[in-house]
Amino acid sequence: MHRLLVPTLLAVVALLPRAAADDAFEKTVRPILTESCLRCHGPDKQKGGLRVDSREALLSGGESGPAVVPGQPADSLLVKALHHDDLKMPPAKKLPDEQIAALTQWVKDGAKWGAAKTGGAAGHAARKPGNITDADRAWWAFQPPKRVDAPKTGHPIDAFLTARLEKEGLSPAAEADRHTLVRRVTFDLTGLPPTPDEVAAFVEDQSADAYEKLVDRLLASPRYGERQARAWLDLVRYAESDGYRADFARPHAWKYRDYVVRAFNADKGYDRFLTEQLAGDETFPGDPDALVATGFLRMWPYEYNQRDVRGQWAAIQNDLTDVAADAVLGLGMGCARCHDHKFDPILQKDYFALQAFFAGLRFADEPVFADSAARAEHGRQLAAWEEKTAALRTQIDALLDPVRKKEMESSKRRFPPDIEAVLDKPAADRTPGEQQLYDLAYRQVQYEYDRAPTKLKAQQKTEYERLKKELDALAEPPSPLAMVSRDLGPIAAETVVPGGRKKAVPVEPAFPTVLGQPPPLVSPSATSTGRRAALAKWLTRPDHPLTARVAVNRLWQGHFGVGLVATPSDFGTLGEKPTHPELLDWLAVELVEHGWSLKHLHRLVVTSAAYRRASVGAAKTADVENRLLGRMTVRRLDAEQARDAMLAVSGELKLDAGGPAVPADKPRRSVYTRAHRNAPDALLASFDAADGLSSCARRNVTVTPTQSLLLLNGPGPLARAAAFAARVMPADGKDLPKGVDAAYRLAFGRPPTPTEAAAAREFLRQQVGVASGKAVTPDGRKKAWTDFCHALLNANEFLYVD
Repeated sequence: MHRLLVPTLLAVVALLPRAAADDAFEKTVRPILTESCLRCHGPDKQKGGLRVDSREALLSGGESGPAVVPGQPADSLLVKALHHDDLKMPPAKKLPDEQIAALTQWVKDGAKWGAAKTGGAAGHAARKPGNITDADRAWWAFQPPKRVDAPKTGHPIDAFLTARLEKEGLSPAAEADRHTLVRRVTFDLTGLPPTPDEVAAFVEDQSADAYEKLVDRLLASPRYGERQARAWLDLVRYAESDGYRADFARPHAWKYRDYVVRAFNADKGYDRFLTEQLAGDETFPGDPDALVATGFLRMWPYEYNQRDVRGQWAAIQNDLTDVAADAVLGLGMGCARCHDHKFDPILQKDYFALQAFFAGLRFADEPVFADSAARAEHGRQLAAWEEKTAALRTQIDALLDPVRKKEMESSKRRFPPDIEAVLDKPAADRTPGEQQLYDLAYRQVQYEYDRAPTKLKAQQKTEYERLKKELDALAEPPSPLAMVSRDLGPIAAETVVPGGRKKAVPVEPAFPTVLGQPPPLVSPSATSTGRRAALAKWLTRPDHPLTARVAVNRLWQGHFGVGLVATPSDFGTLGEKPTHPELLDWLAVELVEHGWSLKHLHRLVVTSAAYRRASVGAAKTADVENRLLGRMTVRRLDAEQARDAMLAVSGELKLDAGGPAVPADKPRRSVYTRAHRNAPDALLASFDAADGLSSCARRNVTVTPTQSLLLLNGPGPLARAAAFAARVMPADGKDLPKGVDAAYRLAFGRPPTPTEAAAAREFLRQQVGVASGKAVTPDGRKKAWTDFCHALLNANEFLYVD
């Protein structure tokens, strides 16, 4: 019996998994220890003589012995205590099973502590509650960026990097070959592989500025914005559904996604980009794009049937605060929600003072028109439709109104008495805070209103369906709704610092105390508090210590895999210090001085010698993690790049831009596929796409059996392989060299070596026989080529960028 020969070809193209760093400690373990254990086992108190704020402390243990034995959870007192056996930790209530499992796995994996240093704990121990010390203020990230003059000759980025390499006695690798370089920069800037024609044009262009021309073409491509938008959408936890159990769709969320893509393609200044998202309605009230941009403030997960409306509103406000701090400031402030931060100089009042900037918000789906003419035209169409359908709508309302009233009243009574009272209170009598609660609760009441047809009796339902069919035939003009955010008016709801057993304390908008900034200049208008505009103005000050630094560090991470600061959303004392602080500051100032242009920074980075280096060569032993950038780091394609690359090489990719999301089985770019929180695409999720539930500053890069199974057996990759085969298979089935050459150029951006070409031809000859049986058939030939192309799509060289 013949066996398929795919494994033989896979050996030729070296299908081997690559190890990837695991940052589970920072994302999972440290937050559990901080939130659940530090109160009794931290720098201020050590029950049983145990501290849990460093690896050394856990290994030393307390009065009962070492708390952790790396690699041996069964012998670790910490793990035993979590299970509430003889010891019980926390004593009052056992941790959720998933947290216990995470801590157990962490111990099993060696209890690695991550990148953070111990300075934060020491700093907190020296800080009195509610105070900020001079040492806190002196932290590097809280100082305005200072531009250090780079040498006048050569590339400024290389001047900084080379100086550090020379200091360490290291030599940089040589420049990558042209095939490697064009594939690298094309994937980085557009998220797609270069076509064979694009590769050939660059390889054959011997002009001195050939590479610069390539970069400029890529930056001008519409594909650039589609690629660069992805990282920002990860940060703001973009999704097109609510999440939680119901996971209702958000049919207008895509307009915010398209705004982000347009902004990157237009090279909108990063200062304006931030301002529009935080306060577009306040700062640019006549700009429809700026209003759509406020969808940034609408990306929180939402549980539609949560009766604890006050708790849900607090959760939304907390989510906004956390994401603004993570994405823009690069500071994890969530720990300060309940108490002064245990390590960073962030006070609890700082957390709620930042939250107060968002205290006036009100959320709605509104029609957003390109201009007044479009608005007027829609108004005319709508008036004509209303006149034409008035009689039908009256009949439908007569059927539904009694049911609507009954169901809405029933829905109101499910809330606690205080919320029920808010729902019954006239709009003119509601305070701003009550109006926010009303809006949130009324979503649930509106849900019952919309479900009224399902409550009709059989005869009524038949009549309703007849009328509805007639109404649908007279299509209502589409309304260009978008998810937008506005303020309730000039007065905001009160923000308080929770007091626990003490009385809650009101707080006004303010900037983090450690930054030593004066109070914000807030200018209310007739329709808005002006608070978010004041926040945006402060964040985009040229001398802001964090905004530009955080932005350029994220950009650097996108090109090198790791930022100059390896913890992109933690510039505080728990995060890593920059490997090249002068370069980070130089880039931050460069960004500001060039109009906050991200395209300018992209061009600067990818034209540096550091970016153009080969991934093999010097400094590999002395600088294993490649933090000094003596060579380029090999990186796996992310989820969207892998899916889009398969569509591109198969010839199926449709480059239509924008519009409502499509299912993932459609041949559009991944950025335009549905992003439902509870129903992600299997291939994208397997390759570590962001889940849209929390801000994602840097994706995990896992290597799992599921990935291999999906690539080998998933319907998407199999369909791509078949289309790829149809694209390269010789029409007469005889010209194997031509087909093999075309396949390699499409998949890898280069021709095959003689050895590879010979192995591929031999594989195809044998595989045709295996697939056809005794006599070669067209179907057997097609299957053989599909197997060949499928193997190429599974190759490391396809899935990784050198």
